[in-house]
Amino acid sequence: MRNIYQVKQEICAIGDRLYKRGYAAGNDGNISFRISENEVVCTPTMISKGFMTPEDLCVVDMNGKQLAGKRKATSEIRLHLTIMKERPEVKSVVHCHPPYATAFGMAREPIPPCALPEIEIHLGEVPIAKYAIPGGQEFADTVLQFVHKTKVVVLANHGTVSWGENPEQAYWYTEMLDAYCHMLILAKSIGNVGYFTKAEEEELLALKKKWGIDDPRFEMKDCDICSNDVFRDSWKEAGLAHRGFNPPSYREEKPEDDQEALIAEITKRVVDALKK
Repeated sequence: MRNIYQVKQEICAIGDRLYKRGYAAGNDGNISFRISENEVVCTPTMISKGFMTPEDLCVVDMNGKQLAGKRKATSEIRLHLTIMKERPEVKSVVHCHPPYATAFGMAREPIPPCALPEIEIHLGEVPIAKYAIPGGQEFADTVLQFVHKTKVVVLANHGTVSWGENPEQAYWYTEMLDAYCHMLILAKSIGNVGYFTKAEEEELLALKKKWGIDDPRFEMKDCDICSNDVFRDSWKEAGLAHRGFNPPSYREEKPEDDQEALIAEITKRVVDALKK
């Protein structure tokens, strides 16, 4: 069992980061750390994550019953406990509202993969869970279909939840995702997102496999690798569709299948004919 005071200090440190990064406005967000088989330290409700002290934190059991703490435990603790029950090796969960990742969840826009090496190695495809009113078990259960295939989930119209061996690792995945979503939006505002080629992505996945990092795309072929296919079965339920970003399709790499090139060639021939 970890030293509980040290655990509380780690949670407060991550809460400070969330607040300073703009991931937790007001009393947004919550953090947890499992310290034993049946005990979880968590943040309280109605407190700024940037101004917590170890004395503010709570302890609950794996059913959500509060065991210790002068403040009331976060109402969203069910989300944390559901993930920990499904993945017993997970020790810490971070939920917050990082603006750029949350924007994809509000737009119901699948996050395109295959554009940044660090994301491909450390995260892979990131799903967006369907919307449910925060706090209840129905809300917590929205992540169940994803927890064995990813380390972070975007919650439609809400925020993100990520998990790991400790609060810092769980936080990292959220920070990495939000930075990536920011980059995607900036690249799109310039005019284009340049995705990896099939060969480039396969090289990254081979490196990932060599390092022992799992990825559902290991079994996929060709265009499936970069076409948001891992979690596509959940799109209808969550109301997702490509509206702003279209990932690459390797089926379109051949010149004869390139519609833009075909249209440009036809236009050129029509213009040439009119000039004559």
